[in-house]
Amino acid sequence: MNVATTPEAPLAERMRPRSLDEYVGQEHLVGPDATLRRALKAGQLPSMILWGPPGVGKTTLARLMAEATGRPFHQLSAIRSGVKEVREVIDSAERQGMFSTRAVLFIDEIHRFSKAQQDSLLGAVERGSVTLIGATTENPSFEVIPALLSRSQVYVLEAFGREQLEALVSRALDKDEWLQSHHVEIAEWDALLRASGGDGRRLLNVLELVVAGVASEQGEASSGIQVDDDLVSRFIQANLSRYDKTGDTHYDIASALIKSIRSSDPDGAVYWLARMVEGGEDPKFIARRLLISASEDIGHANPTALVLANATFEAVERLGYPECRIPLSQCATYLASSPKSNSAYAAIGAAQQAVRDHGDLPVPMHLRNAPTKLMKDLGHGSGYRYDHEHGGFSGQECLPEALSGRRFFTPGNTPRERGIADFLRSLWGDRKG
Repeated sequence: MNVATTPEAPLAERMRPRSLDEYVGQEHLVGPDATLRRALKAGQLPSMILWGPPGVGKTTLARLMAEATGRPFHQLSAIRSGVKEVREVIDSAERQGMFSTRAVLFIDEIHRFSKAQQDSLLGAVERGSVTLIGATTENPSFEVIPALLSRSQVYVLEAFGREQLEALVSRALDKDEWLQSHHVEIAEWDALLRASGGDGRRLLNVLELVVAGVASEQGEASSGIQVDDDLVSRFIQANLSRYDKTGDTHYDIASALIKSIRSSDPDGAVYWLARMVEGGEDPKFIARRLLISASEDIGHANPTALVLANATFEAVERLGYPECRIPLSQCATYLASSPKSNSAYAAIGAAQQAVRDHGDLPVPMHLRNAPTKLMKDLGHGSGYRYDHEHGGFSGQECLPEALSGRRFFTPGNTPRERGIADFLRSLWGDRKG
């Protein structure tokens, strides 16, 4: 074999573990006494959603679990498959299931399935015709329909740390014949690990790219390749973002975006937004954060902020990258440039605390519904005053007796909220407003 020629299969594919003992990472799931390992030893495999960042072994784990329990394995990609393909696989699995054990249906990127496509899985999962394993990089609480989510266990796969990434490379150097033929050594790790972005698949493919590039330059004269930071930087043309979509940096940058908005700094907000966009963050994750900020940090000071944030979320769903970066920027800079108030946020927090402190207080009789004669006879609705028959304001108490007179909502000091406070004061005096 010409030393400058790489095998047809990528290094990451060649290095796929063949057993759970070769599997790197996720010790909390498949370690010696971990949940999934115990279930597999007992021959059990529940339907599940594997949630984790790219390149941490979701597909590999699904295959290994099917093999460990002796089950047929069917794989679909949500990007390339629809309801027709799902039904064909389910029909095939059910026919096989008449004579063998229940098959595993693995759906990669299940978050990309529409509601109708996810609905098409429900019957087979409920009947136990197949064991569903869905893989997703997105929060399944938002991306998987509740009916399917309630029938599946959710297991979170953790991002690879330095130890796991180095273990992946070391294993490749020990086992891959092509790398061994070039006598590859890792002299420096930082640039290689940084280029991986925590993605094990990308890490191995970057390593292969670098080694193939050096081997091509050296030709048959290659006598060994030492991979250092300069070498990696030279062969990696793209400026791979250091934004980690699941680790501490992910949450730090999301926090920096929201705090820049809260601090009324549109320049800071758009910079941290750009970091997320360049790092490949799911735009819906960003849009959700902006929706929260529109109510938590701006609220009554500028109610239009919530309208714009909601419109931004819809635009993101319709556009996707790269165009959706524009409405995201419009929204982030608008929110940052809006007056700020957390009065709605503070009000619900205070009210929830009262619920926790006082338990389920009874609804006052005059506020209770009275759709039947019996309920009216029991006093439900008695004494209720219809505000529109009292000039639009009756002054009746709407809190439980134990909380009578309590104030949860205090308008802020922005111009709009001063107007709200004046209005409430005109009705209630000092009791509210």
